[in-house]
Amino acid sequence: MPVRILVVEDEPKMRALLRRALTEEGYAVDTADDGPQALSIAQVAAFDAIVLDIMLPGLDGFEVCAQLRRHGQRVPVLMLTARDAVADRVAGLDGGADDYLTKPFSLDELLARLRALIRRGPAERPPVLEAGDLRLDPATHQVRRGRTGITLTAKEYALLEALLRRPGTVLTRDMLVEQCWDFATSPYSNVVDVHIRSLRDKIDRPFGTTAIETVRGAGYRLRRDGGRPTTPPAPS
Repeated sequence: MPVRILVVEDEPKMRALLRRALTEEGYAVDTADDGPQALSIAQVAAFDAIVLDIMLPGLDGFEVCAQLRRHGQRVPVLMLTARDAVADRVAGLDGGADDYLTKPFSLDELLARLRALIRRGPAERPPVLEAGDLRLDPATHQVRRGRTGITLTAKEYALLEALLRRPGTVLTRDMLVEQCWDFATSPYSNVVDVHIRSLRDKIDRPFGTTAIETVRGAGYRLRRDGGRPTTPPAPS
C-alpha cells in the first residue's frame, strides 16, 4: 500500500504545490482546506503523516492537532507556518505536533522531515494511569474522578502523576521534589505539603474520598483503590 499523506493548507497554490510534490514522491495524497474538514477526513481515513498549516479557517492548526491527540490519533504531524516566533513553535510541539517547519521552506527539507516522521511511525500512546475511579491520561493531560473532569496546576498534575505511577508505595518528600521541582528547591521546605494539600482539595475533598495518605515521618502514598470514603455510608 502507498504511504498516505493528508495535506491541510488553506492557500490554494501552496496546497496544489504540496500535493504535486508529494505525489511525485510516490505518496497517496488527500487534502483539506480548513480545520473542521481536516478533522472530518482524519476521523474516517488512516494516514501515515499529516502536513498541517497553522493559519486555517474554522479551527487553527494548534486546535486541530490538539483534538486529534485528544481522540487518540497518534499519526505523525508536521506543522507549517509563516510565523517563526519561539512561542508558536513551543505551542505547536506542546499541542502534540511531531515537527515544525517555517515558511518559506525548501521542498527537499520538507520531504526529508516527512520521511523521518514516517520511518518513526505513530507515537506510542502512553498508558492511562488509574487507581479506582481516579484517572490520569498522560497523552492529553486530562484528569478525571469518575465522569468528572478535574483541572490541576502543572505542579499538582506532576505530583499526582508521580503518585499514580507507584500506587501503594510511599514517596518521600525528597523523591517528590526530585521528580516535580528543580534542583534549587529544598526538600526541607513545605512546598510539597502545600501542593499536596491543594491537590487533595481537588481530587479528594469534593468527592468525599481519601486517595492521598500521609505516612508520618516518611512521606505520601496514593491508595491503590483510588480513595476510600471519608465518611461511612448512611445505614439503609
